[in-house]
Amino acid sequence: MPKHGKKYNAVAATVDRDTYYAPRDAMALVKQNAQAKFDETVEVHLRTALDPRQADQQIRGVVNLPAGTGKKVRILVFAEGEGERLAREAGADFVGSDDLIQKIQGENWTDFDVAIAVPQVMSKVGRLGRILGTRGLMPNPKAGTIVQPEDLPRVIRETRQGRVEYRLDRTGNVHVPIGKASFEVDQLMENFAALMEAIVRAKPAALRGQYLRRVTVSSTMGPGVRIDAAQATSGRA
Repeated sequence: MPKHGKKYNAVAATVDRDTYYAPRDAMALVKQNAQAKFDETVEVHLRTALDPRQADQQIRGVVNLPAGTGKKVRILVFAEGEGERLAREAGADFVGSDDLIQKIQGENWTDFDVAIAVPQVMSKVGRLGRILGTRGLMPNPKAGTIVQPEDLPRVIRETRQGRVEYRLDRTGNVHVPIGKASFEVDQLMENFAALMEAIVRAKPAALRGQYLRRVTVSSTMGPGVRIDAAQATSGRA
């Protein structure tokens, strides 16, 4: 196990590893223990019973966090013609097609957080799979990042306000940011409730029995706090 410093150990001592906290108590504890010099991100970690090797046990989607993410999101849009105009008017940070594709291919440039594309240019964008795919930036319909031109303003607005993606990783876990340590507990709870509602709704029909094995919340530099899974999925605080 990795060794931690005295400061971390002192903070970790405030968390009972054998206790499954009520969601609201867990959020308060995470805020209390976020003592870094920067505004730490608060992230939810879900250990599922899903088998990532099974095609019918995948979960991936997006959820709109009511209180936002607290992070400035840099949005790139691959579009041409009308789609390009709509994306620029909606305030996307980078908009284009061949020019952006060439920049990404030639310079290995990925200085953005979310990539959105219209279907009409995906045959070109597909060439970037090796670069964008490994960084989780490849537009994908399941992530809601391949949309018709007329939907670009809405998707850009939602992404800016607090639209985040969740997806099962290769180890059967899901990791999703729900805000910043500077958020009020009520804001973190709003976002947590929205996320858990989406996760419960996404449960694959092929799965029988237990779905979520463990629910943990932590800040960037702080220790994990376990949450009572029954309360997490029932909406009770």
